[in-house]
Amino acid sequence: MATDTVSREFFEEKYRANSDPWSFASSPYELNRYAEVVRLLGARTFQSGFEPGCSIGVLTERLASRCHHLLAMDISPTAVAIAQMRCAQYPGVTIVEGALPNDLPAGSFDLIVFSEIGYYFERPILAGIRDSLTRCLVRRGVLVGVHWLGVSADHLLSGDEVHDILRSSDSLRMFESQRCNSFLLEAWERA
Repeated sequence: MATDTVSREFFEEKYRANSDPWSFASSPYELNRYAEVVRLLGARTFQSGFEPGCSIGVLTERLASRCHHLLAMDISPTAVAIAQMRCAQYPGVTIVEGALPNDLPAGSFDLIVFSEIGYYFERPILAGIRDSLTRCLVRRGVLVGVHWLGVSADHLLSGDEVHDILRSSDSLRMFESQRCNSFLLEAWERA
């Protein structure tokens, strides 16, 4: 991450001041976004999922029933602790502290949910993250991208710019694209 406004300290300060700084657990926008992600997955279950930038684990909790094993990660230790408590009843869920691109986990996944974090990276770094995530996907594995379409002073890219970069991989085949009132939800399968 490129600036102080998207550093570990930036996020940790937000979570220490307010345990849910973006109202992930109560905002109609957030709850609708989670519902659309789950709807997109249909009835499919996944062997191994990865959710970088999980925050306090609200979406993680919804993904838990869809994945035999789910690894979630966040840059803020406070957010990780809250997410761990939220998801404690799910034995297949592991939540750790870390951030892309440096803390990409070893192993492979058949589901990666890349939600609301792409705009915190500069273009070349995000392209590298896209390529690394794609390499972690098994053949026919699913990458879900979902990002807000508004403007924020702490974002380096817009939601549309993030998805332009995600779309530009020759290794991914898009099978869903949905522009909602305030977010873009897209999904790709590894070719």
